[in-house]
Amino acid sequence: MCSVPIQVPPAERARWLAELAQALEDAQRLFHQLDLRSMARANASELYMRIEAARLEVQSLQLSRSLRPRAQFPPKRTN
Repeated sequence: MCSVPIQVPPAERARWLAELAQALEDAQRLFHQLDLRSMARANASELYMRIEAARLEVQSLQLSRSLRPRAQFPPKRTN
């Protein structure tokens, strides 16, 4: 059995990344509203760092897609 990569249309991928970015921003906003005790701060700090890393990775994916030029037509062949 072999796997074949699924081609996702660029607009759908962009929408999915935007939704994911919004969810991560919401998670950060909620995180700041928590009243953490000193015992929970170490674990909470790690969680916050993971959320931030995921947010930055999504941002990177969004930028890499927006900066990559798209070929609209195949190159012309000369004989």
